[in-house]
Amino acid sequence: MKNIIITGASGSVGAAATRALAQQGWHVIMACRDVNKGEIVRQEILSQNPSASIELRELEMSSRESIQRFADGLNGTTVDALFNNAGIKAHKYAESADGIEQDMAVNYIGPAMLTELILPLIPNGGSIVNMVSLTCRFAKLNINWRNRKAEDFSQLGFYSTSKLAFLYYSIGLAKRNPQLNVNVSDPGIVNSNMISMGQWYDPLADIFFRPFIKTPEQGAVSSLNAINHTGSLEYFVGKSHSKIAKKYLESPLVDQLWQQFNSDFYSIIK
Repeated sequence: MKNIIITGASGSVGAAATRALAQQGWHVIMACRDVNKGEIVRQEILSQNPSASIELRELEMSSRESIQRFADGLNGTTVDALFNNAGIKAHKYAESADGIEQDMAVNYIGPAMLTELILPLIPNGGSIVNMVSLTCRFAKLNINWRNRKAEDFSQLGFYSTSKLAFLYYSIGLAKRNPQLNVNVSDPGIVNSNMISMGQWYDPLADIFFRPFIKTPEQGAVSSLNAINHTGSLEYFVGKSHSKIAKKYLESPLVDQLWQQFNSDFYSIIK
């Protein structure tokens, strides 16, 4: 039985992917910030599929300490696949306990730290799928992103740049680990808490917008295809996939961000 870790497995795409992969015979490790919510999902799946192999572990993606504790708790367990699904779109500026702007902490730095710690547990031919976003194409990012302050905050702006940074990290990860299958997945616009903006018009959006967007099950299709794909540097969206665009593959930010991450973040936990 193959093992897969799914972060953010307690809701939306993460829960849908957990359900589908458990049905396929994977042993799923649900890595959740809210373990109570995660246990509800786990029990729902087990009630429908009693033979499913699912375990639940706590993981707060914005916390270096939690990430280290989660990785240490694996105790050398083989990880055949890692699905970095957890993410947020912050409604206001805030920093993590480690002093990192929270979108970047959860959507980029945290999953990158987790990945680097788990790499020794992933066998040749293993898969890593990183969740990105269609908003990447509108984002602007530079190496000095840590200089941004509260007055610079934009919900979509900070979210999209954090996902773009994670896309660049994914490219560098694939190039450094040719023995693995490293790909990115874009779920599209999914009916989840992520689309709430924390604004007065949210109730109207719930009425006029939510009924027409993807269900979590539909949003999970691209990730499921990516997990089972052989090959790297593919961008999965819907039922299709294509090579990651050349402008991202050849960007100097791929190496610049890796050097920054390795120096400023990963070095403090490895």
